[in-house]
Amino acid sequence: MLVENQPIYTLTYANPSSEDSQQDKLDLAKTLAGIINMTTEKVTERDKEDYWILTRKQEAYAKLTSEEQKNLDDSEEYQLILERITEQELASIPADEMEVLAIKREMDVDSSSVNRIKSGLTIQEIATVNERLEELPGVEVKIDSERKYVYGDTLRQLFGNVGQIPKEEADSYKSDDYALSDLVGTSFLEQQYEEVLRGTKEKQTYVEDITGKISDVKVTAGESGKDLILTIDLKLQQEVEKIIEEELKKDEGAQSAYVVMSNPTTGEILAIAGKKESDNKIADELYGAFYNSYAMGSTVKGATVLTGYETGVISPGDTFVDSPIKISGTPVKKSYVNMGNINDLTALERSSNVYMFHIAMKIGDYDYARKLGFKNPEKAYEMMRKYFGQFGLGVKTGIDLPDEATGYNGGVQKLGNLMDFAIGQFDTYTPLQLLQYISTIANDGKRVQPHFMKEVREPSNENGKSGEVIEEFQTIVLNTVDMDRAYIERVQNGFHLVMNGNQGTAASAFRGASYDPAGKTGTAQVSNGNVGYNYNLTLVGYAPYENPEVSISVVVPNVENDSSGINKSIGRKILDYYI
Repeated sequence: MLVENQPIYTLTYANPSSEDSQQDKLDLAKTLAGIINMTTEKVTERDKEDYWILTRKQEAYAKLTSEEQKNLDDSEEYQLILERITEQELASIPADEMEVLAIKREMDVDSSSVNRIKSGLTIQEIATVNERLEELPGVEVKIDSERKYVYGDTLRQLFGNVGQIPKEEADSYKSDDYALSDLVGTSFLEQQYEEVLRGTKEKQTYVEDITGKISDVKVTAGESGKDLILTIDLKLQQEVEKIIEEELKKDEGAQSAYVVMSNPTTGEILAIAGKKESDNKIADELYGAFYNSYAMGSTVKGATVLTGYETGVISPGDTFVDSPIKISGTPVKKSYVNMGNINDLTALERSSNVYMFHIAMKIGDYDYARKLGFKNPEKAYEMMRKYFGQFGLGVKTGIDLPDEATGYNGGVQKLGNLMDFAIGQFDTYTPLQLLQYISTIANDGKRVQPHFMKEVREPSNENGKSGEVIEEFQTIVLNTVDMDRAYIERVQNGFHLVMNGNQGTAASAFRGASYDPAGKTGTAQVSNGNVGYNYNLTLVGYAPYENPEVSISVVVPNVENDSSGINKSIGRKILDYYI
């Protein structure tokens, strides 16, 4: 059990008359403040300013000259008063009035239904409110259910939130037989699977006889919501979070890191985590795995090589001389070392930039020897993005969440930018997109929808065990990459060399691994906001090579030192633990 419900009593307010004045609400808030204890943590500066004007009108309008009062309309007067209220005046609002303000603030929320003033009422508060309801118009005590997160912050952001029905969606929910006072999922899994998780209320139907008297009452029993079973491996999830935190603490130049792990053949997400360090504290930022996008560097070179094969600009085994490239209007472009004459496998193993540059120039119909061509840049960029998209780069992955980011599309630029695109330093992608890309390669070119839902079961029974399975997620192949299977196998071979070859960029990090991994490292140079550079360090991989059962994406953005190795250290540890 990850999330369960517990009953909670909530104080609600429904404005009984749209003509109720601000003073009426203020008086009611004062009465309630004498009954309940209310926290003031949600109160904003603007709330204080509005309250100060409402309760100190004489002082407020004394801030205007007679000339200003004569020439300004009401909204202009109000705005001027707001600008002239001092911090000292706001600070003078006493604690008991702050409590009144906090209550009125919740009463003023623009809602399609009731406003929830306070959840978690004490027995004393419930009793006092109920015995004074006649003097509290619009106020009621309602039983809600509150989510209880069994493992604290673990996956908390993924679960999402429950809240009041948004006003703009009120009609839609009413048509689905909701009461406007119901709580609904408003984000992430809670929103995605609202229809699964919601229960049905008990209904009572009254039957009248011919005299108008009630002759029968028919009761239709309510039902609890269904149980949503996730694909997440809880022990793996907890270990991944632990590994990220440990690595961030060891590397002073890294502030955040994201990891996603899945079964590449089924799309099941096994673990998803994000952590960010701020003020010497490391906090969860799981949502960054599908909302934050980065230049991913050389991890995308597999897509570049495969695009080269399919467009016919290269064939398996073709060679280029890895030496600096000079084209007009672009700084010298090179690899981290001159590699001499290399083929496609060596280019992947050693992560040659120059090999990828040649692919990009050929796709752009640019003759490097004669320094001529690139007449149709739109076509070249479209071609590259078309094939990258088949792997999930730059397109939605289809994850079962209400929304996901697709990264930044840099548009159509110069030839030099197309060359940067080929080495993962132009368009940006999310860690989840990067995972789908490597999973597609591991899965022989089949791009599978990633998902969190494993199955839906009848509600848990009395002994705490889940009920009968009523729905199972069936693997969905979104597309099969439009390429020769031999091409995919060629890149798989190159990725195997990355982690096992004599000169592989991740070979030292994965030396001795019993599970025969394959993958690709990446480093993208990004501005540090001053005059220098930081680095996005990335890693994709899968294992075992011959029969992949797990794929990984590791993204550590804005690292101060490009030789950090934190991406490879995280990758090695999470694969070791999984296997």
